[in-house]
Amino acid sequence: MALVHVLQLLALWPLCHADSPSTAPPDVHPKPRLEVQPAEVVTPGINVTLRCQAPRPAGRFALFRSGEMAALQDMSEPAQLADFLLGEVTPAQGGSYHCCYQAWGWAPGVWSQPSDVLDLLVTAALPRPSLVLLPGAPGTLRCAGGRGHMSFALYRAGLRLPLLFRRSALRWADFPLPGPGTYSCYYHTPAAPYVLSPRSAPLRLPQGSSDYTRGNLVRLGLAGLVLVSLATLVALDWRSRSLGGGSPLPGPPVDGV
Repeated sequence: MALVHVLQLLALWPLCHADSPSTAPPDVHPKPRLEVQPAEVVTPGINVTLRCQAPRPAGRFALFRSGEMAALQDMSEPAQLADFLLGEVTPAQGGSYHCCYQAWGWAPGVWSQPSDVLDLLVTAALPRPSLVLLPGAPGTLRCAGGRGHMSFALYRAGLRLPLLFRRSALRWADFPLPGPGTYSCYYHTPAAPYVLSPRSAPLRLPQGSSDYTRGNLVRLGLAGLVLVSLATLVALDWRSRSLGGGSPLPGPPVDGV
């Protein structure tokens, strides 16, 4: 029986694999949605469930992990969704997953399109971020991590609590530079179970690091005043010529006239 089951799982691979063309047109058998509970990023030992939800009642579901030939799990029961239990996960179970389904009444060997890939990360800590002063955006600090949809926090040396918070869909978050000092940052998952990164390397910004921003603003303001003054002089000159009719000034009187 075990050999029969393995052969059945292997038979699913060419029919519902993200790297192979599906036998079902997408408009006829649309792809399912793959979700994860409790989160895409978890620490080892957390119970993880992958849920494959079909857009219509189905009779069979299959879960795949990218890079593996056979289906990871196969479930045959009439339902519109299937829960695949990964149990208390380990870092080795991290990776990319997708699923597909087979509805009642479909021709043998016809499966849906594969779901979008879901990336599961099982780690005790997120990669360490970097903190830099952006050269093209004066007065801006960027904390860059290794994953999007995270919460970021900026610290300044000497303060126990974070100075600023940001939540970003990108792999980084930008903070306004509060002033000179030594800064660091970290990021974490936005909801429980929380997975945190270590602090970034400290970034020391001495006195004057933010002053150039103020200096640039002063220079821009002075340049604006010069332009306004020139425009005013041109307007006054044009107005005076208009009032004078544009004729030259009269010369000295000529004798005998």
